[in-house]
Amino acid sequence: MNIYHKLDWNKCLSHEIWEAFKKGWPETDEEVHFFWGLAGKNVPEIQKCVDENKTWFYVDVGYFTEQITRYPEPKIHDYDKTYFRIVSEGLHTTGGNTHRGIPDTRTSELESKGIDIHFKGWDTGETKHILVCPSSQMVTYNINGMNQDEWIHECVTELKKHTDREIKVRNKPRPNNEFWNTDIKDSLVGCHCLVTNMSLSAIDAVMNMTPVICHGKNVCSPIASRDLKYVNKPFRPGRKTVTEWMKFVVENQFTLPEIESGKAFEVMRKQIV
Repeated sequence: MNIYHKLDWNKCLSHEIWEAFKKGWPETDEEVHFFWGLAGKNVPEIQKCVDENKTWFYVDVGYFTEQITRYPEPKIHDYDKTYFRIVSEGLHTTGGNTHRGIPDTRTSELESKGIDIHFKGWDTGETKHILVCPSSQMVTYNINGMNQDEWIHECVTELKKHTDREIKVRNKPRPNNEFWNTDIKDSLVGCHCLVTNMSLSAIDAVMNMTPVICHGKNVCSPIASRDLKYVNKPFRPGRKTVTEWMKFVVENQFTLPEIESGKAFEVMRKQIV
């Protein structure tokens, strides 16, 4: 039995996404839970699944994808280029062997659609600042047990113990803050390292030649440092390692037509270990 946890807001994308799942994800006798984001009652319901050892999947925006409009209401612009991640019992895709030789089929498919999936290497020029990019209030509280300001303060304080570089903070762009209508690529120019807990800004960093320090549950953790003490010499894995990681990540994101057709189910059931 599939249980789709709906959010009350009638404009939430989850309503459309769950309709696709209902068509393409077969029902079984097992109780399987699906969550979109962490709003509403999702956090305690996820914890209940963990406590009772029930199967659950987390669904959210994809990693390499055309971006949706978020404000004033979410909107998908191109259903063939907009991907959503499906994660088995976690918020991000981090499991699996990133060196297992996954075919290039999926990455080639994204490239043909004009989605940037090409790793350009690491910046070897002069770099100056550290960029700190916190996750949302909700994610920070549930992952780190503190609010966003507390996490930023703790992070910056610890960084100053290990580096004299300038530290800049970039929050998630929202209509009511200074980062709205700005591009993170501009903040990554001359950036020595990006630091985050769970934010997908980590992917922006990697795709713009900047190494990352992040939480162990972040999607970029297999190719990133996880301790702030490495800020002066962050992990910069080789091209093969990053390419294999990318291939694994994109195997876990799907368009709505792929979810509706059953392709997502067929792929994901092979990923679950």
